[in-house]
Amino acid sequence: MQAPEVGPLPDVEALLGGIASAREGDEMSTSMRPFAVQAGQGTRLQTPTGDWAYVMTNTKNTHGSMTVLELVISPKNGPALHTHVRDDEVWHVLEGDFRFKAGDDMFWVSKGGLAFGPRGTPHNFQNVGDAPGRLLVITAPSGAERLFEDFAHLLPGPVSTESLDAVARANWVDFVGPPLQVSDPL
Repeated sequence: MQAPEVGPLPDVEALLGGIASAREGDEMSTSMRPFAVQAGQGTRLQTPTGDWAYVMTNTKNTHGSMTVLELVISPKNGPALHTHVRDDEVWHVLEGDFRFKAGDDMFWVSKGGLAFGPRGTPHNFQNVGDAPGRLLVITAPSGAERLFEDFAHLLPGPVSTESLDAVARANWVDFVGPPLQVSDPL
């Protein structure tokens, strides 16, 4: 049996909009530059829960592919139930013990473990320990950092629910319920 004839291959550079360039020898080059961020060097922003987010990488330096945040969450604290309209989210526990609610599922995850929340799935989490916990949060595509950046412009002072909802909606997030400590107390 003879293999079917194949036409010309598509122009990869044109298909990917300039993000990846054609293969040269055995190396693939991109228009992004490698970079590193040391512990404690991310941009520090307060979260709506009064905790801290460190932006380790953002939309600009990943060309929109992902955002990486480190969250430091105080004991028994966590965000309200919310949905990301366009982002998938991975939570990797760096320190502490957490519970994650995603849809109807509840996951208990300790240091070294992770949980995943696909876009469109209502989710939240809570540090169930007695000490601050740390999460490495990766969202794809990028943009999650913008909620914290926009929230920072509302500080100092109290932030109304309406203002927080407006910032969230502008960043493809919808708050749809209370935090776990309210909806499912320990």
